[in-house]
Amino acid sequence: MTNIRAAITGVHAYVPDYVLTNAELEKMVDTNDEWIVSRTGIRERRILKGEGLASSDMGAEAVKGLLAKTGTSPEEIELVICATATPDMMFPDTANLIAYKTGIKNAFTFDLGAACSSFLFSVATGAKYIESGMYKKVVIVGADKMSSIVDYTDRATCILFGDAAGAVLLEPSKDGNGIMDAILKSDGIGAEHLYQRAGGSLKPASHETVDAKEHFIFQNGRPVYKAAVAGMSSVVKEMMKRHGLSADDIAWVVPHQANLRIIESVASMADFPMEKVMVNIHRYGNTTSATLPLCLWEWENQLKKGDNLILTAFGGGYTWGAIWVKWAI
Repeated sequence: MTNIRAAITGVHAYVPDYVLTNAELEKMVDTNDEWIVSRTGIRERRILKGEGLASSDMGAEAVKGLLAKTGTSPEEIELVICATATPDMMFPDTANLIAYKTGIKNAFTFDLGAACSSFLFSVATGAKYIESGMYKKVVIVGADKMSSIVDYTDRATCILFGDAAGAVLLEPSKDGNGIMDAILKSDGIGAEHLYQRAGGSLKPASHETVDAKEHFIFQNGRPVYKAAVAGMSSVVKEMMKRHGLSADDIAWVVPHQANLRIIESVASMADFPMEKVMVNIHRYGNTTSATLPLCLWEWENQLKKGDNLILTAFGGGYTWGAIWVKWAI
């Protein structure tokens, strides 16, 4: 058995310039700042503006920054996995487009879709290519232009989502740091509560699907909220029990940024003080596949080599999981 671990050796992110505030949303839909903040914790979110711009453009910016920061040549990258719920198009894969836009020419590329768990699942998948010895430089990029599938007349969902991208570089490590373990789960029972009904093979695009607004996100908030809290808290506790870890052993919990109430409930149920939980939902909203790398990017200067992190996410499907990481930078 190999003793190689996959370590995160670099992280970078990209957020669009345009800031959509709660005050602006008040002019678009029947809502207000107090209502949004009290129920979600969100004060503003970033929106990708401009003709012809898509998830791959944000992903490419995150990857360019990652390569520059780590001094990595595009030709060195052997695998690119793009975690996304909003691909540029059905095909080619968004990972393929990101590789093209960043000069990555020697890589195997594919997309991985698991809603808001996409980045978590992608990191766990990319790690296996490193651990097997097959590849030495793997890029995982989470990129979502959620504004492209949000109905800005639906106050239940339009307040939640923003656009962003984040990327990490995975490389082999033999110093004991890296991705230590992953617990990944899914259950199709959640399909009826969180979905985008049209646009796939079940309901191809038509005048009828567009008129019925079936290309937008639908979310039944209450069951999703309950499942998210139960799912993320259970896998965090399972991970800690499996490895004999206490809250004192963990430097940071890195949760998917879906709703501040969910994050607070997960922290409480897993017995973590909020001071050790990364939270930036107030600035970016729910950026789906980008939330976890966006947190790592913002907290990078506070992380020390050897720090124990637990990443956790929950998404439509349902999909959920947790990864234990020993920070390697």
